Amino acid sequence: MNEQLYRGLMTADVPHRTTAAHATDRPGDASPFALGLLLRRAHWHAASVMTEALRPLGIELRHFAVLIELVNRGATVQRDLAAATGSDKAGIMRVVDDLERKGLVVRKAVPGDRRARAVEITSQGLELFEAAHVAAEPLAERLVAELGPGEPERLADLLTRFAHRSGGKA
Repeated sequence: MNEQLYRGLMTADVPHRTTAAHATDRPGDASPFALGLLLRRAHWHAASVMTEALRPLGIELRHFAVLIELVNRGATVQRDLAAATGSDKAGIMRVVDDLERKGLVVRKAVPGDRRARAVEITSQGLELFEAAHVAAEPLAERLVAELGPGEPERLADLLTRFAHRSGGKA
């Protein structure tokens, strides 16, 4: 990009406010980034708790995300698993390879499409899926232990509305 165009983009349509709050990523952050930064921190915290629950079972969050989709959808082609889990083609192939090596999923040919493979959860995968829920129960309670009565439910409601906005887009 040429320098003149860059300077124009950097100054055009950018409000010149000297009182705008700057991102701090600390409590009380009033910047336009505050909500995103809070959600990132909340994700890190929740992910660490979920990882703790899954570690003894020999899987990671990325594996569990695929198992969730397979339990909800049934046999699913890899490209749809990639889209549903926010993965790319190479990433989903590695995850499915891992799960297949552990005997948790199998790949099957898709009738009418020689290149596509559907991924299906095995009975061992379903058992592990159930075991993950049992392992997560006490950790999930610890995750919200600092919240007051009714607050975990309120937080879940707000995040559900935020993440699953009407129109089907997250």
